[in-house]
Amino acid sequence: MDLSNLSSGELRKLQEQLQQELKKRESQDLARAREEILAIAKSVGVSVQDLVGGVAPRVKTGKVAPQYRNPADTSQEWTGRGRQPKWVKDWVDAGNDVAALKL
Repeated sequence: MDLSNLSSGELRKLQEQLQQELKKRESQDLARAREEILAIAKSVGVSVQDLVGGVAPRVKTGKVAPQYRNPADTSQEWTGRGRQPKWVKDWVDAGNDVAALKL
């Protein structure tokens, strides 16, 4: 197919049709793969869970308590995990020690 002769509108329409067809085919492929996996598991007499190794779901441990508090605004707290909030970065950039913010 020579796309160079198509107008912008025709190309957009073709793109939309392609996206719809891709969604449809991905859905069909997924359904077919599921059926094949179930058939394999059934043929050997095991459950799908046993077949994939019985991966246990991750257990949530709950909310982590804050470890640091902004002295200028006590409503701003940080657990010490992940990226430093802007107020912590500003505090450190001003030459202060993060340990001074510890609760």
